Amino acid sequence: MNLAFSLWWLFAAIFGILLLASSTGQILACVKGGDNPTIQNLNARINAWWLMSLVLVLAFVVGRTGSILLFYVVSFAALREFASLVSSRRADYWVLVACFYLVLPLQYYFVWASWYGMFAVFIPVYGFLLLPVLAGLSGDPKHFLNRASHIQWSVMISVYCISHVPFLLNLNIAGYEHNILLVIFLVAVVQASDVLQYIWGKLLGRHKIAPVLSPSKTVEGFVGGVLSATGVAAALWWITPFTPWQAALIGLLICLMGFAGGLVMSAMKRDFGVKDWGKMIKGHGGMLDRVDSICFAAPVYFHLVRYFWAG
Repeated sequence: MNLAFSLWWLFAAIFGILLLASSTGQILACVKGGDNPTIQNLNARINAWWLMSLVLVLAFVVGRTGSILLFYVVSFAALREFASLVSSRRADYWVLVACFYLVLPLQYYFVWASWYGMFAVFIPVYGFLLLPVLAGLSGDPKHFLNRASHIQWSVMISVYCISHVPFLLNLNIAGYEHNILLVIFLVAVVQASDVLQYIWGKLLGRHKIAPVLSPSKTVEGFVGGVLSATGVAAALWWITPFTPWQAALIGLLICLMGFAGGLVMSAMKRDFGVKDWGKMIKGHGGMLDRVDSICFAAPVYFHLVRYFWAG
């Protein structure tokens, strides 16, 4: 059985689990009532899992350039959500134009061109300096530091961090030709961690980690979810250049960084006074709610693989 055929069986298993989860969620909504907060949260998470699974399949089908464009769209949607929070002052207009029409396209051009040097420093160095300069040229000092930091954070999270996912496709690893599987491993483990933390938290959760920031996160859910997802990572070693124990250790790190990312993004949402990123834009799907864990996990995972495995 070749690798591609095995992967289609893996995708079939994932979608089978999602179909079961969706059916369960709809039955619970009928029995418990669709306005039950817990059921609503469960179904929202299932929908997010569907979206990320479809992203995985699309990335596998469309190839390198298509995958880069796919994550460009993800970054664009996430940046749009962040931009909706920036103080709507005329002085910020050219800064936002630079974010969407200069910084975002250039960062993904560096991904497509496999230009690691510029990819790694463009936003943390040049973007970090350029955006406040544009804000300063507007001549409006009101809430300047607050506005500048919002924009810098939005670009770092939405563009820089997420762009590490498609740059995995450019790594040159001896004896390994299917780099898209590195992306699948990352997203699958992060999503499994989120799912399993939620399940363990509902089953055994008693002690909340950060009640104000994220009431659903518990110590029991965190430990059970991270350990279970680490087992999932070890079981997926065969799609990576890692040995089983290496896959387990990398999976553990991914889970820890994913948890940290979710916690930080929850803190941001509470600071802005919103529960879900998607509610900030009418009719928008809430991209940041789907990729909050990946934002922190992707850069660490990328640099770890690049340093130890890539030539």
